[in-house]
Amino acid sequence: MLYRAQDKDGTSRLGYATSSDGLHFSRRREPVLAPQADYEKNGGVEDPRLVRIGDTYYLTYTGYNKHDAQLCLATSRDLIHWKRQGILLPAYQGRWNVGWTKSGAIISQKINNKYWMYYLGTAADKTDQMGIARSTDLLHWTDALSKPVLPRRVGRFDSRVVEPVINEDGILLVYNGADDRLVYRTGWALFDKMDPTKLLARSDEPIFVPQQSWEKTGQVPNVIFVEGMVRERKRWLFYYGGADKYIGVAASVDEHESGRKLPSR
Repeated sequence: MLYRAQDKDGTSRLGYATSSDGLHFSRRREPVLAPQADYEKNGGVEDPRLVRIGDTYYLTYTGYNKHDAQLCLATSRDLIHWKRQGILLPAYQGRWNVGWTKSGAIISQKINNKYWMYYLGTAADKTDQMGIARSTDLLHWTDALSKPVLPRRVGRFDSRVVEPVINEDGILLVYNGADDRLVYRTGWALFDKMDPTKLLARSDEPIFVPQQSWEKTGQVPNVIFVEGMVRERKRWLFYYGGADKYIGVAASVDEHESGRKLPSR
């Protein structure tokens, strides 16, 4: 697992932890990615999303320097040693995303001879919505549309924020939505596997909501923020942030588990 952690000054770094059962984790003592570049300094590195393509791991993350947040990329062969590849989508320069860029979720297989990535951008009305970008080499990306691929919905659980996490069965996109009170809940959206810009279906109601006390109270209250999803035999596991203070895991309902903090040592 790659996870985000903050020091006493609020600077974010990415840590590395391992587990044999998906529940009990041992943390590496030192971070594997710490702020170094100008676009990361003082704020840090956040929002990790990981995909393996060939024998290389591609890590999209947010570089934050206390002024701007921008979607960045690093690559690795072992998950420990990372090479920065720079900013993928600069802030303030998009076709519709006129503010910050964050949280890229890359599809691991090419579609129509291109790689595709869902990401979070800030629209002109100051809401955070989901866009889609394309690339031929995984390093240089451009917006595929002049509007969000998954827009916010007024009066719904995703009226303010729509932020991607991906599972490629279909293309099924799990996303973090926030309403006008910035309560975060989880939804899903299904896109055409031959045209990742074409939305086929979308959840009317959230599938995962803050319930536990440690999800409702913390650094940022009323937040469950899914960042990773793993298939384990007959169940799915969500790994998520709780109130920006804890890391939790939730299992699909048929396994009768949900919302527990991860033990670590």
